[in-house]
Amino acid sequence: MTTETAKIGLIRGDGIGPEITQATLVVLDAAGAQIDWVELHAGQVATDSGGHPMPDETIARANELGVVLKGPMMTPVGGGHRSPNVTLRRAMDLYANVRPVRALPGLRCVAPEADMVIVRENTEGLYAGIERVTEEGAEAIARVTREGSERVARFAFEYARKNGRDKVTILHKANILKLSSGLFLQIAQEVSKDYPEIECADLIIDAACMKMVMYPEMFDVVVTTNLFGDIISDLAAGLVGGLGLAPGANIGEGKAMFEAVHGTAPDIAGQGVANPTALLVAAAQMLTFVGQDAVARRVHAAVLAALHNKRTRTRDLGGKLNTAEFTGAVIAHMGE
Repeated sequence: MTTETAKIGLIRGDGIGPEITQATLVVLDAAGAQIDWVELHAGQVATDSGGHPMPDETIARANELGVVLKGPMMTPVGGGHRSPNVTLRRAMDLYANVRPVRALPGLRCVAPEADMVIVRENTEGLYAGIERVTEEGAEAIARVTREGSERVARFAFEYARKNGRDKVTILHKANILKLSSGLFLQIAQEVSKDYPEIECADLIIDAACMKMVMYPEMFDVVVTTNLFGDIISDLAAGLVGGLGLAPGANIGEGKAMFEAVHGTAPDIAGQGVANPTALLVAAAQMLTFVGQDAVARRVHAAVLAALHNKRTRTRDLGGKLNTAEFTGAVIAHMGE
C-alpha cells in the first residue's frame, strides 16, 4: 500500500541540534518514511542574521504546514529573548505537551518499572508571559482559564481511553493556590465524570514528586499545569535514564510539533558524539501522527534494538559509538 507523502516543517535547532536532526533524517529515509521536508529558519541561525529566533514567517509557515519536527533551541537565562519553543507552541496553539516516560529494555535506570505519560497544559499558567517589574522587584501572573483547563484535561482522559490506560492523576497545588490551581483541579475532576471507566486521582505537586520517585508504578497518565508539568516531566525522565532518551510531542487541534526535550549541549556540539535517541523516538511519534504507523514501529523497534546492546550505544549511555555510528547501528537493526 502506498503511503501518502507528508509535508512537514523542519527546524534543525542549535548546538547539537543539527547533528541529531541529520541523524534522524537519515534513519527516517532508511525506514521508508514518505516525507517532504520544508526547512524552517529559527534559532541561533535566525538570531545571527539579525532577526528573532522564531521569526514571524517561520510561525506562519509552521501553522500552514501543521506538523513540525524540531531540534533543541537555545533560550537565554535571566534575560534576552523569550523562549522560541514557548513562542511556537503558543502561536500554533499546541495546548497539550505529551511526554511518555518508560524504562527502555537493557538500559540501567532508577525505576525500571516506570511506565507513565505526562500531559502538561502548554499555553497558560506561569508560562503565559504575564510579567512586570514593580517597585519591590518583579511579579508574574499565572493565567488559568476554564477553556484551557478543560481541553487539556479532556485530552488526558481521551489519551488514556484510546491507549488502554486506566488511571489519570491530576497534579495541583490547590491547597495554597486556591483560585488558580483550584480551578484547574475542579475542571479536571468535572471532566473525569465523562470517563467513568478511568480511575481519577489527584495529588498535591510536592507530594507527587516524592511519590513519583518512591512509587513510580502508581502513575499511569498524569495531567497538570504548565510549570508543574515542566518540572515533573524532567523528574520522571530522570527515573528512566535522563533527557537524552525523552521525546516530546506538542499537540493541538490538527497540528503538532515533535521534539527532543533536552538542551543544546554546547559543550559537545560539533564533535559528532551526541545521542540522537530522543529526537528519533519523537520522530516515530510524528510518523504515527501523520498516519505512517508501520514506519513509526520500524524506527522505534530499531532504536530499542540498538540501545539494548551496550556495544551499539553512544558514549553517554556507556557505549563507544559516535552519532554517525549509532545511526548506522539503528539502520542495521531495521533488517532484522
